Amino acid sequence: MISSDERGRFFFGLIRLNAAVASWRSRLSGRLSPRALGLAAALAALAFDQAHKFWMLNIFDVAARPPMSLAPFLDVVLSWNYGVSYSLFPAHETLTRLALLTMQGAIIAGLAIWMVRTQSRATAVALGLIIGGALGNAADRITRGAVADFFYLHTSLPVGPLANYVFNVADVFITAGVALLVVEGVFLPQERRAET
Repeated sequence: MISSDERGRFFFGLIRLNAAVASWRSRLSGRLSPRALGLAAALAALAFDQAHKFWMLNIFDVAARPPMSLAPFLDVVLSWNYGVSYSLFPAHETLTRLALLTMQGAIIAGLAIWMVRTQSRATAVALGLIIGGALGNAADRITRGAVADFFYLHTSLPVGPLANYVFNVADVFITAGVALLVVEGVFLPQERRAET
């Protein structure tokens, strides 16, 4: 069982890193173009994801620990994902993994083109978060052969596929980017989007 002291250090480390990233972003947001903001968001998401994975695998050594309950519906446990979301299209063989990486690279390239062309800061940041998260998972696929997932969301409520979901920090950035795109598209008038 994980001690409450270890659990506290785990949360404190994540909170400190998140506060540092938020402080850095707020200082730069008024001075940077949408393109620069998107690139900064992508690099920050990629760096945070890779640092988190390094810490979880090599320092915290999650593989050697039993599952740790963070909440009644959320556990920390190591899971290797050889496919895409929900382990669809598992790619254990080299050729299949290359095909998956090629498809992922094409999607990232398309998102990068969109990010470079947008005049909206919110869109650029959202796309940067998605790109950074996707690059983090692609880096796992290249270096480890599979994506390292650490968080297990589970519930007995009838919420469809979210009843059992395994994810990592990169997936959080991808989801946040998609949510920001949806919020911007639904709630911001067209003329305001270019200003954000």
